[in-house]
Amino acid sequence: MTTIKELLKEGKDILEQANISENVYESRILLEHTLQCDHMYLLTHEEKVVQEENEETYLSLIRTRAEHYPLQYITGISHFMDYAFFVNSNVLIPRQDTEVLVEKALQMFPSNAAVLDLCCGSGCIGLSLKLYRPDIRLICSDVSEEALKLTKKNAGKYDIIFKAIQGDLFEGLQETVDMIVCNPPYIRSSEVQNLMTEVREHEPILALDGMEDGLYFYRQIINQAGLYLNDKGYLCFEIGCEQGQEVAGLMQEAGFLEVEIVKDLAGLDRVVCGKKE
Repeated sequence: MTTIKELLKEGKDILEQANISENVYESRILLEHTLQCDHMYLLTHEEKVVQEENEETYLSLIRTRAEHYPLQYITGISHFMDYAFFVNSNVLIPRQDTEVLVEKALQMFPSNAAVLDLCCGSGCIGLSLKLYRPDIRLICSDVSEEALKLTKKNAGKYDIIFKAIQGDLFEGLQETVDMIVCNPPYIRSSEVQNLMTEVREHEPILALDGMEDGLYFYRQIINQAGLYLNDKGYLCFEIGCEQGQEVAGLMQEAGFLEVEIVKDLAGLDRVVCGKKE
């Protein structure tokens, strides 16, 4: 006979021993997920006894998280731009840093713009743009069939109509757009093994590895983007915090104008944007 209060403490203790830094928060999230309830319910029912079946389920999830399997993959949900998106191990978990890319893009494209979310993953970037600006025509592209399935699932959740293209970068795209947004793989191959366990061992390497210098996909996209952008169209990237000057330089060399580096809330370079001549 274990109460909610006792079970939360047990979960927290297990995660703390496993060096999960946000152990209080994550033990709560996993219990909310198990019981299909909200935070207020837990606060107001601390002495309620948890059914044995739910207790076993909860502790199983806690043990999975203690092995540094990502919380978002366990719950199947990640929050981004005030919306909840489905995620699984076929896509990167959306990060708050990426919201800077969405916020910058929202300031730039005109009404009724055609927008391509390249390397879309879960679709969180493009779908967020569509949720905030329903007038845009959205295209989402990814090399991964499983990623596109998840994008479609997320679009269905919010009744979003969009065009899906499976292909390597621009493969399969037969039209021009007013903006390309992209969070490409940008980790140097030699640095992948230095990433935190949750990322290194569980998130898709295909979406992380930016080859030898981390700039491979930026070069490929920048060199081809002009063929798919309308005049005065924009190209906007998320970047690694040390890649701003290099990516900006590549865009300027390719003839992009008004190239701008945008910082995140921590003051680190996070987005590079430019306009086609």
